[in-house]
Amino acid sequence: MGAAMALPPLTEALQPLLESLDEALHQRDRERRSGPAGRRPVQVLYGGAHLFKAGAAARMGTLARAALDSYAPDGPTYAHALGLSLSPTQATELRKRVIAKLEQEPVEDLRIDFEDGYGIRPDEEEDAHALAAGTVLEQGRRDGSLPPFVGLRLKPYSGKSARRALRTLERVGAQLGGEPIPGFALTAPKVVLPIQVELLRRSAEALEHRLGWPPGAIALELMVETPSALVSLDGRLGILALVEAAGGRCRSVHVGPYDLTSALGISAAHQWLGHPSVELVRRLLQLALSGTGVTIVDGPTTLLPVGPHREPRNDAERAANREAVFRAWARTADDVRRAYRDGIVQGWDLHPAQLPARYGALFATLREEIPGAAARLRQFLDQSAQATRLGAEFDDAATARGLLNGLRRAVECGAATTVEIETALGHPLEHARERLGG
Repeated sequence: MGAAMALPPLTEALQPLLESLDEALHQRDRERRSGPAGRRPVQVLYGGAHLFKAGAAARMGTLARAALDSYAPDGPTYAHALGLSLSPTQATELRKRVIAKLEQEPVEDLRIDFEDGYGIRPDEEEDAHALAAGTVLEQGRRDGSLPPFVGLRLKPYSGKSARRALRTLERVGAQLGGEPIPGFALTAPKVVLPIQVELLRRSAEALEHRLGWPPGAIALELMVETPSALVSLDGRLGILALVEAAGGRCRSVHVGPYDLTSALGISAAHQWLGHPSVELVRRLLQLALSGTGVTIVDGPTTLLPVGPHREPRNDAERAANREAVFRAWARTADDVRRAYRDGIVQGWDLHPAQLPARYGALFATLREEIPGAAARLRQFLDQSAQATRLGAEFDDAATARGLLNGLRRAVECGAATTVEIETALGHPLEHARERLGG
C-alpha cells in the first residue's frame, strides 16, 4: 500500500471559512452596537411643553421634597410607605440619600412633551410654546440648570402630525446655539414603520448641521405603543428594523403600556404595568435588543400620589390624603422593583411626588446588592480576573462586568458614593473597569 497522502493542517484547509467567520462576527458586533455609549438615566419625567419653564428640574425637586417632608417626615415612616423592610438606621440613611438626590439632581431625564401631555392646539399656540421651549433650553445649557438628559417628545411622524412635528422641531432649534445640549434626545411616539424612524433620524441630522453640532449629538428614542411596532405583519420582530433605521442613534425604546393594552382589547380597569401582556412585550424587547446598547424604558405608574383633599381642614381629611399618597407610593415602588428585577432600570414619572418613591425603591434595592456584588467582584479581580467562586456563586468575566455595571450605576444615580463602593471593593472603580475592559 502506498504512502498516505499528506493532508494540509485544518487551519490551512479551512482558512477561507475562518476568514468569513471573523468578518461575520465583526459585522454582527457592528450591527448589534446600535445605541450611544455612556451613562444612562434611571428615570424620565414627562411634562407638557406649555408648562416647561426655566428651572423646571429644580422646581420638580422642590415639590418632591415637600411631599416627602409632608407625608414621610422620618425614615421609618418613609420605608413603611414604600413597603420596604429596613431597620430604623437603614431607613433614615435611605431618606437622607433621597433628600440629597432631590436637592442636587432631582430629575435625571426631562422630556418636554408636545404629544399626549400637550394635546392638539392651534398652530400659532404650539409655535409660541416651541419657541419658548427652545429659549429655555438654550438658557439652561448656558447656566447649567438642565438635567443630565433632556429632550422633546414630538407628535407622531404620520399624516398631518408629521408636518406639525417638523415645524415644532424647527422652531425649537431656531433658539438653540452652537454648543450641543448634553444628553439631548428626540422621542418618537407611535412608531410602526422604519420610514418614520428614518425621517426622525434625518430631522436630527439636519438640525445638527444647521446648528453646527457634531454628528450624533442628538440621540433618538422610540416608543412601542402598538403591537405592529413590535411584531411586523410578516411575523418578524419589527423593532429591529426600527432600531436599525435610527442609524446608531437609538438610545432607548420606551414601552407604552396603556396604548398597547388598549390595542389588545384589554379594558381600562385591567391596564397596568404588571399585566401579562405588558410583561411579554418587555421580554420580547429584551430578547430582540440584547447586546445592542439600546436600553428599555418602562412606562409610568398612573396612580398618582395626590390626596383627595386639596386643602385638608381636619385630621380625617389629612389621614385620607396620607393614605392616598402611601398607596400610590407603594404602587410606584412595586413597579420600580419589578422592572429592576427584570433588568429594566429606567421608567417614566408623571408627577414630582412620584420621585421620592422611585428613588427610594431603587436606592434601597441597589444598596442591598452592594456588599455581595463588591465581594464577588473583589474575589474575581484578586484572582487575576479568572473565573472564580465565592460561596455558591461562580463568576466569569461576563458576570464580573455585570457586577461592575451595577456598582457604577449605584454611584451614577446617587444610591452610593464612589468612596463607599471602592472601600467595599478594595479596588478603584477605574482600575476594575480597565481590568474588565468595560
